Amino acid sequence: MDIAGSTVMVTGASRGLGKALVEEALARGAGRVYAAMRRPVDHPDPRVVPLALDVTDTGQIRAARQQVRALDVLVNNAGVGDFDGLGDRAVLERHLTVNLFGTYDVTQAFLPLLLAARGAIVNVSSLSAVAAVPVMPAYSVSKAAAFSLSQSLRALLAGRGVSVHAVLAGPLDTDMSRDLPIGKAAPGPVAAAVLGGVEKGEEEIFPDPLARTLADAWHAGPAKLLERQNAALL
Repeated sequence: MDIAGSTVMVTGASRGLGKALVEEALARGAGRVYAAMRRPVDHPDPRVVPLALDVTDTGQIRAARQQVRALDVLVNNAGVGDFDGLGDRAVLERHLTVNLFGTYDVTQAFLPLLLAARGAIVNVSSLSAVAAVPVMPAYSVSKAAAFSLSQSLRALLAGRGVSVHAVLAGPLDTDMSRDLPIGKAAPGPVAAAVLGGVEKGEEEIFPDPLARTLADAWHAGPAKLLERQNAALL
């Protein structure tokens, strides 16, 4: 997958990593970038097309789909992450609605375009998908579910020409992790690593210093081996 000349869509593009991904796609020569967000804003680059999109709103997903005629790369970046203690089911449901079902619904809506382009799906997950962060358990549960969705889509779509990439990022210097008392990576370099990983065909992308310390062990580990064995069932 080459970003240059391609059409890219990024959800949750108003700030943080989503905004950085839009800029990185432009820097890599994307022909058009759909910047999807709940409250769209204009961009000085004419290649950027703002889209009104709340990933939990099926009507807005349908309306956005009608505006997009072709798509090579879908980046499911929109997400929520709150501190909780798993004592309120409504908090867990909210995380699943956005982080899991929002990713699922947007992917299903734009899948015909991606199949036609033999394109790529990029799901922005988190290291919390493989090791829960106990101060954000609902977030961790939802990211683990979304990571499993990514693995399932990868196996199901491999024979149809669409690649699926899961971004396993550590804490980023964004509003979501502002209150975590740990080191955080800047969104710009992370965005560069994400799209660089897509261009290299990396199935799991470890885009920041903390994440990269785990990359070798993951690629050689039993979870990745088992995923490949399970994919052979199709």
